Amino acid sequence: MSSVSGKTFDIPLLNRVMNYVRPYRFTFLSTAVFAIALAFLSPARPMLIQYAFDNYILNPDLEMLFQITLLLVTLLIIESLMQYFYIYWANWLGQSVIRDLRMQVYNHILNLKQKYFDITPIGTLVTRVVSDIETIADIFSQGLLVIIGDILKLLVVLVVMFATDWRLTLFSLASIPILLLATYWFKSSIKSAFQEVRAQVSALNTFVQERIVGMRIVQLFNREKVEYENFKAINQLHKKAHIRSIWYYSIFFPIVEILSAFSIGLLIWWGGVEAATGTEVTLGELVAFILYIHMMFRPIRQLADRFNILQMGMVASERVFKILDTDEVIENKGSIQVDNIEGDIEFKNVWFAYNDEDWVLKDVSFRVKQGQTLALVGATGSGKSSIINLLSRNYNHNKGEVLIDGVNYLNYELSSLRSKMSIVLQDVFLFSDSILNNITLDKSISLELVKESAKKIGVDSFIEDLPESYHFNVQERGAMLSVGQRQLISFLRAYIINPNILILDEATSNIDSDTENMIQQAIKELTQGRTSIVIAHRLATIQNADQILLLEDGQILEKGTHQELIKMGGQYKTLFDLQFQE
Repeated sequence: MSSVSGKTFDIPLLNRVMNYVRPYRFTFLSTAVFAIALAFLSPARPMLIQYAFDNYILNPDLEMLFQITLLLVTLLIIESLMQYFYIYWANWLGQSVIRDLRMQVYNHILNLKQKYFDITPIGTLVTRVVSDIETIADIFSQGLLVIIGDILKLLVVLVVMFATDWRLTLFSLASIPILLLATYWFKSSIKSAFQEVRAQVSALNTFVQERIVGMRIVQLFNREKVEYENFKAINQLHKKAHIRSIWYYSIFFPIVEILSAFSIGLLIWWGGVEAATGTEVTLGELVAFILYIHMMFRPIRQLADRFNILQMGMVASERVFKILDTDEVIENKGSIQVDNIEGDIEFKNVWFAYNDEDWVLKDVSFRVKQGQTLALVGATGSGKSSIINLLSRNYNHNKGEVLIDGVNYLNYELSSLRSKMSIVLQDVFLFSDSILNNITLDKSISLELVKESAKKIGVDSFIEDLPESYHFNVQERGAMLSVGQRQLISFLRAYIINPNILILDEATSNIDSDTENMIQQAIKELTQGRTSIVIAHRLATIQNADQILLLEDGQILEKGTHQELIKMGGQYKTLFDLQFQE
């Protein structure tokens, strides 16, 4: 779905939504049956009241009047029970459908390429997964089934009215043309208002999400007042959108009440004269028609609202399906299951661009043999992180080949391949959970194994000193830990799965000397016997690497060991001399 059409009855879109009803066909059909039964049952009460007036009130018969009253009460109880099951099942159906849909959307998001998240605001995705999907439930609880029931009720009431007295019916319908015009105006106006409300909700969510995540920057740069004013402006637009929709309701509902009162007044004026003069109109019919008018105007008034609820559900479903229809999914066409890999990595004439042909890597070729350590150095933007992004398959290369153990790595099943890799990023992300769960990521890894692994790489001491030790909750993004402690947790997380290929992205940057010693010990243990790729700015930390690549503008400028590059006397030596002097 490339755009939001805003159609109330977009048949292909409605069919797609209804596909999610299939597992709950019985509930849907039962709810529809109750909606139809209620449409036929509702006019029965005015008919009984009419009969009671004409036969047992004007000509008093207390015994029969009591029986009619019991019948009315019984009818009302039955109708109430049917309403209960109808409302409960309709809402249950809506919540069941959006549960399934939300699970599918979330699973789809989990498999999207990193590029999709680069260009899509987090707040927008949150709105789609939470708010928009919740709106889809209204299609069932307040939209489609209710509209069918209301329209059927209108038709039944009209048939009963014409069958009772066609003249009273015509007087009752005198204001209907004006009501239909008012309803059309309301429906058209409220549609654009609702669409603006949804757009402003998404904008508000995106703004709040980004500012809360980036609160440190906001406060460090004294932007509290500026961001408050920005939020104030967005919140004002959000308020205006809601006020606009409320304004249309405040106009439309009084119009409906006035027209309803006009119809009743006209009915009483003409019908009252007829009933008083003893002609064909009876007092019971007059009372019944007043009730019929209320039964008729209430659904007409609500139908405009129901259509807009249905329409907003359709708009929301179109937005959600747009996410499901995106082709930015990580390709996983490989069939080779990896039990164990040697870790031999080779890039052959690899070209890569994030956007079109704005090349970030240009004809890059290198090989890392099993158990060796490759170090990547170069200025920011030289292509170091892009090599890691390709190797971990967050992105796909445009040209060339990436081989692992001599096999094109696209031929490996994705999750199987990634199970043999671990990565330690410079910006460590920790979930608001215990240290244990952040290390194991809820995998079936025992606490004993975690403790044993922590001792091996020398990070157990600081964890044991924390309150509750491995069960200590680090809070959102690891806020309760220092930068170095978060980094050590990420090393343990990488080590615990015993990877064949290890990637370290600026793992020692911005770390104090004491923590760096612990990290260097952890790195030594981590890289032992594993193929490792290390990105580092501090050249002193990679002198023992088996191979060093100096990248510049997406190309390999120099290649060799530390000693070979020093002897070469090129740019690497210049960089090393500058850092050594510092």
